[in-house]
Amino acid sequence: MIARARRSAGLVVAAALLGVAACADQQARSPEIRLSTDDFVFRISSEPMPPHAREPHRWRVIITDRETRRPIESGEGRIFATSRDGASVWDGFRKGDEVGTYYGNLNFLTAGEWAMAVQFRTDSTLPLQRVDWLQGVNPERPLGAETAGTGER
Repeated sequence: MIARARRSAGLVVAAALLGVAACADQQARSPEIRLSTDDFVFRISSEPMPPHAREPHRWRVIITDRETRRPIESGEGRIFATSRDGASVWDGFRKGDEVGTYYGNLNFLTAGEWAMAVQFRTDSTLPLQRVDWLQGVNPERPLGAETAGTGER
């Protein structure tokens, strides 16, 4: 009877530890923006999210076929944004090592709300497909604060 109680207590502790680990893993992941067009599903993220003004941010865009859910191995596109006061930033995609993953870098000039978009196509003879969203950008960090993606201070 005592051995059974100890075993049950051990299982409860193990379950609790797994729950804590799962929560920590969930918090470690950057939030994703999920959008789709007629042909593609886009999973868009940046570290940190939301980004800060006046820092380079690497945007990761994972693109899959909407019907088959398979990653799109080759294509071309860009990520771009415009602020309320008319400032614009953009970058063309570079293929990542992971299949279906593309990267673009943006450096927001000001904090506030930016209208963002991704355009993508699998072939230059096809029209670009576009998704749009509004992205809040945090104020720039004070000097000496850690900068995005570099681990430097």
